[in-house]
Amino acid sequence: MQIINAPKAIESESFGIIEKYFGGKNIPSATRDIVRRVIHATADFNYLPGLVFHPKAVKAGIRAINAGKPIIVDVNMVKAGVNKNISAEFGVKVICSVDDKGVIRHSSRLGATRTALAMRRSAKLMDGAIVAVGNAPTALFEICDLVESDLAKPALIIGVPVGFVGAVESKKKLRTLTVPYITNRSRRGGSAVAVAITNALLILAKEALRSRA
Repeated sequence: MQIINAPKAIESESFGIIEKYFGGKNIPSATRDIVRRVIHATADFNYLPGLVFHPKAVKAGIRAINAGKPIIVDVNMVKAGVNKNISAEFGVKVICSVDDKGVIRHSSRLGATRTALAMRRSAKLMDGAIVAVGNAPTALFEICDLVESDLAKPALIIGVPVGFVGAVESKKKLRTLTVPYITNRSRRGGSAVAVAITNALLILAKEALRSRA
């Protein structure tokens, strides 16, 4: 067996393997790119039928990136994985408030999760922004409540928390909103999935900008 060491060659071969699983499925190219990157990040082909896209999700995400709006995330693992070079090109800041002293203090006092309180704290920053949740169902529930209460107006919600408690239910609630979203229906998810979706959107925004140059 020949071992491939070059990063670009590894990615190219991986994408070639993934592409075979798409078969003749009629999937829009931008959506296809996002699904491909999620499968590449997880080696899980269940995301091929499993990811759910609001009809305006991809355009809304690219528009927010082009406008330099922030990407607000639930945990530091998601923040660490977002492509810093591309986000910097667009002047996009990645914000995670889970370690803010006020969030920690109020979490202890109220008995609420830090991720939910961090989303509440970031509500005013969400207007026109992308919100990405890969870890905490409570964070996604909080975002849905903020949107329904007209306290936050994100351009796009990426809601793919993983887990056995609340993950499926929070995604179901997300799909009732009129705000554009990218999610899935199962317990699957996680920070790697949220990062893959976010980075795919950043790459799509960069490619669109390059094609206009």
